[in-house]
This record gives sequence, C-alpha cells and structure tokens, in this order.
Amino acid sequence: MDRCPFVRIIVGNLALKVLVPPAPSASPCFAKIRFGKFPQQTANVPIIASDGNSILDNTDSVAGLFHLSKADLDRIARKSSLFASSASRDKLNVSVYTGSQSQGGSFWLSSGKLLGKFTMRLDLKGIAKDGGTREAMEFHSGWVSIGKKTAKIGKGSPSSSWSSEAQLYLTVKAEPDPRFVFEFDGVPECSPQVLQVKGKMRQPVFTCKFSCRNAVDRDICSRAAVSESRSSRKWLSSFGSEREQPGKERKGWSVTIHDLSGSPVALASMVTPFVATPGTDRVNRSNPGAWLVLRPVDGTWTPWGRLEAWRERGGAGAGDNLGYRFALLPDDTVGTSINLSESTISTVKGGQFVIDLTGATGPSRHSSSHRGFVMSVTVAGEGRGGRPTVEVAAQHIGYSEDAAVFVALAAAVDLSMDACRLFSQRLRKGLSAPDLLR
Repeated sequence: MDRCPFVRIIVGNLALKVLVPPAPSASPCFAKIRFGKFPQQTANVPIIASDGNSILDNTDSVAGLFHLSKADLDRIARKSSLFASSASRDKLNVSVYTGSQSQGGSFWLSSGKLLGKFTMRLDLKGIAKDGGTREAMEFHSGWVSIGKKTAKIGKGSPSSSWSSEAQLYLTVKAEPDPRFVFEFDGVPECSPQVLQVKGKMRQPVFTCKFSCRNAVDRDICSRAAVSESRSSRKWLSSFGSEREQPGKERKGWSVTIHDLSGSPVALASMVTPFVATPGTDRVNRSNPGAWLVLRPVDGTWTPWGRLEAWRERGGAGAGDNLGYRFALLPDDTVGTSINLSESTISTVKGGQFVIDLTGATGPSRHSSSHRGFVMSVTVAGEGRGGRPTVEVAAQHIGYSEDAAVFVALAAAVDLSMDACRLFSQRLRKGLSAPDLLR
C-alpha cells in the first residue's frame, strides 16, 4: 500500500515568565494559537518564577497541533513568495491572555486580558517540495518577549526593539507524519467497498458487511468463518451483549470487514444496546451504548478495542453532540483497558473522531506501539449519510490487514451517530429492521 505525505506543526512547552505575576484568580494564563486558516486551538500557559531560566520541568507538553495534508503541501509548493497575502497563510500566531478558560459543550468559553502576542512565519516550502518526507525541522525553541507590541520572528533573531515585563517560552517544529487514507464507497449500513486513497487514485482494499443480528443474522461470528475464543466470549458477556432492555433501544448492529479474497479480517459488534434513558428519548452518558472491535488471531475473534457513545446537549444555540470514549483492550480479561480518546462530535455539522497521543504519557506497555498520531475518522452530521474517511498513521500499518481494525472502528463511530439519534426521530434508510429484511 502507498502512503500519503502528511506534516504536523507542533507548538509546545508553553511557559510564561513575568516580573509581576497576575492575581491568583487570573492564574493560570491561557493562549490562543492560530496557524493559517486552521481552526484556532487553546491551551493553558503555566507561570514560572521571574528568575527561572530552566524549562526542563515542562517537557513534551503539546499546546497546539496542525496537520498538513498532501493538498496543503501542494499549495505551499506552488505558492509564490511574491504574493504577501498568500504567504500570510503560513504565519503562526500565539496570543497570551491572563485569566482562565473552560469548555462548554463543543466550544471554549474564555475571559481575560490580552497580555501579548507572538508571531512567526514558518518556511514550509522545503518540506512541501520534497513531499513531506524531510526530517523534523525546528523553527523556534526558547524565550521571546511579549507585550503591548507583537513579538515577531522572521528570518533573523527575535525582535528586540522594545522591552516587556513578560516572556513566553515555546517550541515550534514540523515533522513528517505519513498516513494511509481509506474511504468508504458509501454509507456503512449499505455494505460498501473500502477504498485506499492516494491523490486521485482509489483502489479497493476491503469490503464490509453490515448486519443486524435480531433481523437477519443471529450469529455473525460463526458465519464469519472464524470461531469465538473463550476470551472474546468473556469480553462480550462483561460488556452486556446478552442484556435485554425494555422500551426504546437499538441493538444487534455489526460490521464485518473482509479482505478482497473474502476472508474476515475485523469485526465491530454492538455489544451494549443503545437505550433511551427512562422518561427521555436520548442515550445519556450515564448509560452509553458500546461496540466491541475484534480481530482474528489464530482463527479466533480476539477483542482489540471498545467504543462507548452517547448523546450530549450542546450549549445555548448549539446543537447536540455525540460523546465518545475509546479504550484499547488488553490481551486477556484480567488486564486494565487503556483509554486512548474521549471527546465530542457535533451531531449537526459532524466532525472528526481522533486518537492522537502526541505528548501524552501512558502505561509503558503501550508507549512503544501507540504514540503520536494514531488515526482519525471524518464523520458527517446525523441524517446526512456521509462516507467516512479514515486516516491511519503509517507506523501502525505493516500489512493491509493491520488497517482493518481501524476501518471497523471507523464504521462503529459513524453508525454511533445514528444509534444515538433521538428516539423520537426516524433512522435513515437501511438501519431499521424492515429495511434490513428487504
């Protein structure tokens, strides 16, 4: 399989040094980070003593991440430096505020006073011209003064035409991040092909089969030509696969991923029904539905990961969100699961499910195999029937079969948008039992 070039811009190790620290109620400070036309990102900024010169205690903290695709790299490679308006798209801006921030729904609430700004232009042309394969580049590492005027860094050293009582420490670097890209050739419930994408090339690599056990397929695992191991049966039982709930519920959905020879290579099965909380028509966080993602190992289905999903109310004037939590499962039923991702996706606009462990610290048993960017899935809003696009870090793919569990997880994420749909609303065509029996 061919990898697609991606580059990540990483802003990290933020710290602030001031002569007169802000009031305790205004601490910690926070920063708004912008790069080109990418969505703004926000991060807390710790304050250190004014006489402190070492930042070693703040190692590997990531404040902002920006992912540049092949299309972004091509744009940069074509861009002429003569056009200032175009060149400004590659500027990094970090604005530091005194005060605090909090998250409400899918957006950030912040209040504070602007302390100063840091701006620098990132020269990415060299990275773009070699297709994103160049080794990591460091653009900045160290202190810079910020204050009433914007601190600018260009081709020379930091501007020193004025002084400030505040200094900001940060690192800015770019590193290659090749990925494999897959696209469903239709909505998951219509059992589409899964294509590998590179530029304009689209090549089939998998097929997927959607089933509802209660409607047409009561034993998906036995029909998939591999047996259920004792371990997988324990996982299925512990996650409530046999639980029957009265009232409103959606259950029994599964997606089996096959390679082009027809052999099953991954399975996502709804093991805990999506049930409406009594007195409501929604799946709440207190009682989420769950999927189990399995892969065949030595002829048996072996649990790989667990996805929980629920519906959250959005803020004032905002739509609801799909809440999710994904955990990597141990090789047996005794070990502890490892939470890799937890966030929300707008049910109106859709968004991305992301597993990105850049700068994260976790159990040593998984640190070597799960680090940096792992995967992302683009999900459409509910009722829109989008075709999920899956990106998987190249370091996690040795053979095409390795990608199958990520594709199965992507299908589960997409179908969770429908499973968490309000029970007062109809599911889209293909997901209700009458549709499956046709």
